[in-house]
Amino acid sequence: MRFLRQSLVGLFLASVTLALLVYAGQMVMSAVQTRMSNEKGPPPVRERVFTVNVITAEMERISPLLEAFGEVQSRRTLELRAAAGGRVIELAEHFEEGGVVHTGDMLVRIDPVNAQARLDRAESDVLDSIAEGRDAERSLLLAGDELAAAQDQAALRARAHDRQKDLKERGVGTSAAVETAELAAASARQAVLARRIAEAQAESRKDQAATRLARARISLAEAQRDVEDTTMIARFDGTLSEVSLVEGRLVSANEKLAKLVDPMSLEVAFRVSTAQYARLLDGDGHLIQAPVEVSLDVTGADLRATGRINRDSAAAGEGQSGRLIFARMDSARGFKPGDFVTVAVEEPVLDAVARLPASSLDSAGTVLVLGPDDRLEALNVQLIRRQGDFVLLRGDGLAGREVVVGRTPLLGAGIRVRPLRDTPGAAAAQIPTEPEMLELSAERRAKLVQFVEANARMPAEAKARVLGLLEGDKVPAGLVARIESRMGG
Repeated sequence: MRFLRQSLVGLFLASVTLALLVYAGQMVMSAVQTRMSNEKGPPPVRERVFTVNVITAEMERISPLLEAFGEVQSRRTLELRAAAGGRVIELAEHFEEGGVVHTGDMLVRIDPVNAQARLDRAESDVLDSIAEGRDAERSLLLAGDELAAAQDQAALRARAHDRQKDLKERGVGTSAAVETAELAAASARQAVLARRIAEAQAESRKDQAATRLARARISLAEAQRDVEDTTMIARFDGTLSEVSLVEGRLVSANEKLAKLVDPMSLEVAFRVSTAQYARLLDGDGHLIQAPVEVSLDVTGADLRATGRINRDSAAAGEGQSGRLIFARMDSARGFKPGDFVTVAVEEPVLDAVARLPASSLDSAGTVLVLGPDDRLEALNVQLIRRQGDFVLLRGDGLAGREVVVGRTPLLGAGIRVRPLRDTPGAAAAQIPTEPEMLELSAERRAKLVQFVEANARMPAEAKARVLGLLEGDKVPAGLVARIESRMGG
């Protein structure tokens, strides 16, 4: 009986469990069918809002800067060439590469023996010509006296002839006496003619003596110049370069000995495009004297100088494009001819232009501005200039509008944005930061000092300034980076 009771209980529990499982399955199937049969509407869509940096476009009067690269040149460069050949017997103390000379200093003296001999001969020729001139003057005076005497004698012979003719007419004289007197008068006239010829010859001799004296003096002046050419004198203050001469060397005429460069009269030559050149012309087509700033990046210090444009090249140059412009440098301390520099030219002022970051302009010439309800609008603008990381723009309706900075492909007209007007970058740009300082080890400091002292191209003032900074407890990190970049470290 116990076994039967337990079997019945187990069968009952199994039946109940099976019934519950069937009921649960029906409930699941019913729920699935109900879920599948119900029509479900689309979920609500939320508009995506982007965060952008904006800047207000303010119309200003701006002088654009035209940047170019150029080379420093000396406005006065003189090639020192030997005017006469010979042996060099004397050189100036500073006649060497980099030697500084002043106006009137003797630079080179060539042996003047041959030139002095020619000068002495020319002086003697002048003395001979002077003596010949005096002799010709005396001969002319004597010829004049002889002519006067001959004329007096001819006058006497003429009167004697007249007297004989008068005596014959009165019957006292004879025809033979008249003929004799007539012959004597003719001989006297012939003597006068001969004396006139002698006087003319004396005058010609005097003229020839004057011409000979002039030629002798010309030869004397040439000989004096030849003697002076044996001594080379500095024509202006400057520095010597390309020196290729030693004392005792034989030089030939017109041989190049050195080059004299004026380091204080410098100019910079730089090339610009034709479009940039056109912006530097005035209404009459003349080049304006725009101010320029010349900078040279050297180790530890940036050399800067100012100047003005004064001329441009007459031709574009063979195989070149654009225009070559020259600017005279006012103060050029530390600059040397041949330096490769950066030139910034101040162009004429532009009115009503906005200066914005270059990232705000796209390739189609449009900017995104903030419209009503913080939605973006595309605005067509005109690109006036590019100034490094900035652009100068002009357009209708641009003034006072908030322009998106740092455009991305996700931004476009009609998109709603959340503007950030005080960007961290702008705040950081307004706050000047102190230069980063480094503490150097003794070995690293010694290497930097040794490299700076061995740099022959660095000006003395810049070198002293850099060495002073390196001696401090802390050294600017930018200075260390620039020096080590040139060291190769």
